Amino acid sequence: MPSYVPILILGGVAVSFAVFTLVLSSLLGRPRPNPAKSEMYECGVPPIGTARERFPIKFYLVCMLFILFDVDAAFLYPWALIFRQLGVFGLVEMAVFVFLLGGGFVYAWRVGALDW
Repeated sequence: MPSYVPILILGGVAVSFAVFTLVLSSLLGRPRPNPAKSEMYECGVPPIGTARERFPIKFYLVCMLFILFDVDAAFLYPWALIFRQLGVFGLVEMAVFVFLLGGGFVYAWRVGALDW
């Protein structure tokens, strides 16, 4: 149990800092309501239509591809940390991984999945 004490202290400090800043901002800040502030805001574009409007499937497809390639790129960091220990075998394995990942990217590009 003594080895968890620093983690518990850090968690307590983080929670107390969050509560402190929220309380301090509510005490010191002045609310200035404004119709422009109450309006919906989405990426700097004025809202058009209703909130129930359907998005094209291309939007979700691009999002899923971004998440897929982003997660795959995260595998490069642990490999880079132990690159010298793996030697040529690690280099060849990562080359195969990057080749497959690049092939998936080229395929998605060719079929038009990345076009808006």
